[in-house]
Amino acid sequence: MNTITINIPDEHLLKLQQKATRLGISVEELVLMSVEELLNQPETSFSEAMEYVLNKNVELYKRLA
Repeated sequence: MNTITINIPDEHLLKLQQKATRLGISVEELVLMSVEELLNQPETSFSEAMEYVLNKNVELYKRLA
């Protein structure tokens, strides 16, 4: 296994730490799980991905409105 170093904004690290704590796992485990999930997703085109994100945002907006 290899080690990587990344720089992320403090507020993102805080959110990662909070989520990891709620799940009872380390930040490293949470990040690794996220990477594995991303790698297991079927590849889509950029336009398909953007359409998906926009649709999800519309759904969220409608729920909040």
